[in-house]
Amino acid sequence: MAEAIPFAACPACGVAPAAGEIAARALRDVTLMLSIPGIHCAACIDTVERALNAEPGVQGARVNLTLKRAQVQAEAGVEAASLVRAVEAAGYEAHELDAGAIAATATDRAGRELLMRLAVAGFASMNVMLLSVSVWAGAEDATRDMFHWISAAITFPAIAFCAQPFFRNAWRALRVGRLNMDVPISLAILLALGTSLWETILSGEDAYFDAALTLTFFLLAGRYLDHRTRAMARSAAEELAALEVPRALVLRDGGEVLVPVGEVVLGDLVRVRPGGRMPVDGEIVEGSSELDRSLLTGETLPVQAMPGQLVSAGEVNLTGPLLVRATAVGRDTSLHRLADLVAIAESGRSRYTSLADRAARLYAPGVHILSALAFAGWWLGTGDLRIALNIAAAVLIITCPCALGLAVPAVTTAASGRLFRRGMLIKHETALERMALVDTVVFDKTGTLTAGVPVAINIDDFDDATLGIALALAEASSHPLSRALVQALAGRVRPAVLSDLREVPGYGTEALLDGALVRLGRAEWCGAQPGAQTSAHLQAGGQVHGITFEDHLRAGAAQAVAALQAQGVRVLLMSGDTAGPVQRLADQLGIKEWQAGALPADKAGRITELQSWGAKVLMVGDGLNDTVALRTADVSLSPASALDAARVASDIVLLGGDLSPIPDALLTASRATRRIRENFRIATFYNVIAVPLAVAGLCSPLIAALAMSASSITVSLNALRLR
Repeated sequence: MAEAIPFAACPACGVAPAAGEIAARALRDVTLMLSIPGIHCAACIDTVERALNAEPGVQGARVNLTLKRAQVQAEAGVEAASLVRAVEAAGYEAHELDAGAIAATATDRAGRELLMRLAVAGFASMNVMLLSVSVWAGAEDATRDMFHWISAAITFPAIAFCAQPFFRNAWRALRVGRLNMDVPISLAILLALGTSLWETILSGEDAYFDAALTLTFFLLAGRYLDHRTRAMARSAAEELAALEVPRALVLRDGGEVLVPVGEVVLGDLVRVRPGGRMPVDGEIVEGSSELDRSLLTGETLPVQAMPGQLVSAGEVNLTGPLLVRATAVGRDTSLHRLADLVAIAESGRSRYTSLADRAARLYAPGVHILSALAFAGWWLGTGDLRIALNIAAAVLIITCPCALGLAVPAVTTAASGRLFRRGMLIKHETALERMALVDTVVFDKTGTLTAGVPVAINIDDFDDATLGIALALAEASSHPLSRALVQALAGRVRPAVLSDLREVPGYGTEALLDGALVRLGRAEWCGAQPGAQTSAHLQAGGQVHGITFEDHLRAGAAQAVAALQAQGVRVLLMSGDTAGPVQRLADQLGIKEWQAGALPADKAGRITELQSWGAKVLMVGDGLNDTVALRTADVSLSPASALDAARVASDIVLLGGDLSPIPDALLTASRATRRIRENFRIATFYNVIAVPLAVAGLCSPLIAALAMSASSITVSLNALRLR
């Protein structure tokens, strides 16, 4: 947990007598971070901020909609658990994040720098072009030289500032003995500047400062488009680490001590209160409760927790206090091992080479060789170094990969805009290229194909008196089924008047109704046999009633699966849930291949197996248990409601709750890849025609720049066809 940074005061406040007290109080304050994955609009922000600001000790709360996080400034002693409860009472899921484990969110500095360089290049090129018009109109001798020198005075500092991204990338490549797309770009710009300066010094008729600036402007436009097609992705492994509980309540010297989780050692006894997340892997030595494992395993129902049972870091204790003996801490916990698996999968994804990079590997050496041969041939043939340099510069400019540089970003920008209007955000620059190859889709179940929220489906079978008893008992529990029952019955019936109401950890709630015992909870505890369906049992009036729950399908799930199968795509369902619910869902959606009880490593292993057979896999998931699989797959997608770690691990985020745009995304990606390849062919065809003219000396560097601009515009117009 990070300490707060005091707010800056005005200079006059610095001499106020209370300034020292304010600073001292600020240093005692703390900053707490919460992940709130369910927020999606301004109303959500207002609701959450109001709930947090109403808590005692909270000095201020700010919600970041993009990151789905809340940052709370509070007095020392305010616990994150109380803030989580306040947010959940307002109707939103919340999890504590370790503020110290999250790096400061970087602003889009790279995007701002590219936009600023683009603006400067555009402004400078317009001014130099105006001066060039005067030269083309017939300015001669001293007047022409003056315009050339003014152009040089504008161009050199503008190029030195605007072309830095290309120069830096080219230098990095040359330092390690390789070529990339920026090497011929940099050489073309420098040669255009060098020949123009030479012509100016020798009072020549032509200078090409406008060509150098126009070239830089077009290339920066392509680079900025490429930058805008993807979000600034943060590390999914970092998000997982931030979900680890930052503090633990440890029994030492006969008392409970709150210590940083890094100070917990093997064998320590850790107290985990109801609603708390497990800070370590361990064994329960005292207490009984229920554990919510849905984030880690995808299991719909909580599992009973008793002494002797093993627990994992990240699981949520629901109903009763537990005393856990630590068997794995720090980097050895299951949650941290999951983060390590994600990091390994991330490094594997980075080995993918984009179409533009593969084109550059072939293109750059050919351009340099051709330009060098043109220079050598003309110098040997004419003996005139000036002519040879001009032709070499023209060859470099006319073959400059501006069209190739725009081929990918122009298409991906058009495709991303199309998908964004359908509710999908493309995060990664090569996601469309990888999605175009997909022939297999793997779906998670809970929270992905289903809403992840249990809904009571048979309450109409009971009279109001029975439902009133159930409501009164459910209101006393934080169990997911009890919360779902309260939501279903609120406003429909009045809760019965009960006495001696209490929750029995791990079993349910019980009370007295007119002196008779009533219970709501597990089947065995209420005197019934467990059924195949998800149920909560009510024991009242000598009878046991089973209230059945079902996890409803997410909107568009059936349509998405049917459309994918109609496209010939293989569809699989993999879930950490038990076999019964998984099979019912698979049968409902017509999915033939399914697997239940899948751990995170099982999902990633299955995807790796599919890939070894040549399949190109799209993974769709939303939980912590999906993050490794999301990174292992060729391309991945998460709903916006997914946990931060899963959403960050994905290449594409589904902004709405409807899954039906997924098949259209595959078709759009396929069309986008075809447009990219068409653009490469256009650029190649242009070079086949233009290069011989430049080598033959029929194109000046200025004409070469105009031809290069025409090819770039053609590529951009072809990309717009995708819209």
